[in-house]
Amino acid sequence: MPIIDLQRRMRQLGEIRLGHVVPTSNGKTRPAKLNKFRFTSPSREILTAVAELYGGEVKPWTPANGGPSEFEVYSKVDRLPVLIPPRDAVSQWYELYAGSKCQRRCDGVTEHKSDRPCMCDPENRDCAITTRVNVMLRDVPALGQWLLVSKGYHAAVTLPPAAELLAQAGGYVAGWLGMEEKTAIVKDKPARFMVPTLDVEITPAALMAGQITGDPQAVASGPERVAITSGRPDYAALAAEAKTPDEVRALYEQAVERREMDEELAKTLTARAAALGATVKKPEPKQPEQEVPHPDDVQRQLNPADYGDAPEPGPDEHGVYEGEVVEDTPDPAAAEAMWFQIMAAAGPRGMTTEQLETAFAQRHGGLHPSSATVAQLEAFLTALKAGEIA
Repeated sequence: MPIIDLQRRMRQLGEIRLGHVVPTSNGKTRPAKLNKFRFTSPSREILTAVAELYGGEVKPWTPANGGPSEFEVYSKVDRLPVLIPPRDAVSQWYELYAGSKCQRRCDGVTEHKSDRPCMCDPENRDCAITTRVNVMLRDVPALGQWLLVSKGYHAAVTLPPAAELLAQAGGYVAGWLGMEEKTAIVKDKPARFMVPTLDVEITPAALMAGQITGDPQAVASGPERVAITSGRPDYAALAAEAKTPDEVRALYEQAVERREMDEELAKTLTARAAALGATVKKPEPKQPEQEVPHPDDVQRQLNPADYGDAPEPGPDEHGVYEGEVVEDTPDPAAAEAMWFQIMAAAGPRGMTTEQLETAFAQRHGGLHPSSATVAQLEAFLTALKAGEIA
């Protein structure tokens, strides 16, 4: 059991940064924004794992404020798969620093370092709004959290409400840490800056219903990947996270149903499914209800020669015996690959998987695609591309 009066805190592995410091022409330095994430950490080994996942090169780094030497990586990504903790994911203060030392930390009413009333003029504060975001990087093999610090207004007003909503989950929530560019007029001049964003992989309804528990593995798995924020999900990124072709097909069907499918996305999802083995299990075919034939009719079909319905085998007029017809043997792997090609061709036409299966059955006497041969699927694909199937 933990000691009751000790505050438990997850280890901080490093920081995720939206900018860096660059030299100026007068020999000084100034902050500059980045369009890809930058990582800093005292651990070279952890940053090496980060660089392998997200690009970049590990280099020594010394903070400009005189802090201890660390390492840094300029990554190639602006979106990261993360786990968002249920508590303290986002915190905010008004802060004033002198070098690396914090002089004031205020909530707008009380300055907590001195336990005195706020000392700033509300209209012209000496302190800067400071928003901290704590996340775990899902794919980095290290146990601990990463800190992102923003001093911008947009992050201050948008991230806390998202964190409060995420607290309803009662456990770690799988999501994405991203960045987007904003513009504003500062001192009568246009300014451009980067703002951190948090997206999650569950719907708001599921979140409020408490359907997500504190099991990070359970949260991170499955195809339920609709962001809380508005707009089209990043299907390519979600497909890259998929572990099975079933998850890829679920994304495909979601894109079709939401009318977000296009030819490029269909190719991307098909390629990802193929990379995962393209072994999606399709449902068993529904057998149409048929009248039970009379026993005599059954025997007549099984043994036509007994009823005089089939000639005894013999040579033709040229003395050649008719050879046995061998049907195409189903190849599950090749059939699955062909089925994904059919799905890719049907996507831009707005056809769902159910519509495809129905159309196939209609053209093949009730046969379901899961029982079809490669040749049958290939013929269906040709007809689909020729516009013969609606």
